[in-house]
Amino acid sequence: MHKEELISLHQMLYEIKDYFEGSNPDLKFSEYHSLKINPSQLHKSKMEHKYAIFVLGNELANAMKEVEFSASGRISARMRELAAKTLKEMEYIQ
Repeated sequence: MHKEELISLHQMLYEIKDYFEGSNPDLKFSEYHSLKINPSQLHKSKMEHKYAIFVLGNELANAMKEVEFSASGRISARMRELAAKTLKEMEYIQ
């Protein structure tokens, strides 16, 4: 995926996060917020956006569990795996 496409996906997930936060103020998305990256930060690397997408995807899937979507547990686990893989790639590059 090209960087621009990743940023677009990041933006969509960010808007979903905003919706969930508006619906449930108890949701914090703390791991995502700790990354200190958002879709408007075009200067961040492609890999940083990719990692943020997986972290945010994991937290969104966890938030969806509370609404009882049956597949959200599997989605969360896969996002966690992909985030870990991407983090290793980022560490290898540096």
